[in-house]
Amino acid sequence: MNDVPGRTVQQVVGEVTGLTVRSRNVGAQIGAGLKSIVGGELKGLTKQLQQSRDEAVARMVEEATAQGANAILAMRYDSDEVGNGYQEIVAYGTAVVLAP
Repeated sequence: MNDVPGRTVQQVVGEVTGLTVRSRNVGAQIGAGLKSIVGGELKGLTKQLQQSRDEAVARMVEEATAQGANAILAMRYDSDEVGNGYQEIVAYGTAVVLAP
């Protein structure tokens, strides 16, 4: 969200990010290779990506909290392939202090 209905931004703390870079799990890669033959969801890779997103968000929240924020607005994800087999996930947003 870009705002919180019924709440006022008292202070903008600034941009906060959470980043993780992970290598792909060998077991998930083998399963994905086999699954690509018949089609369907790559559940091992889906699980691994969700864990990476959760880790990036936790790091972003930790940074916002350390800076005195009590909310993060306009949160987004971005991802990219870093080298062969490495996935970067970043969660970012604007840390703010909402008035009670």
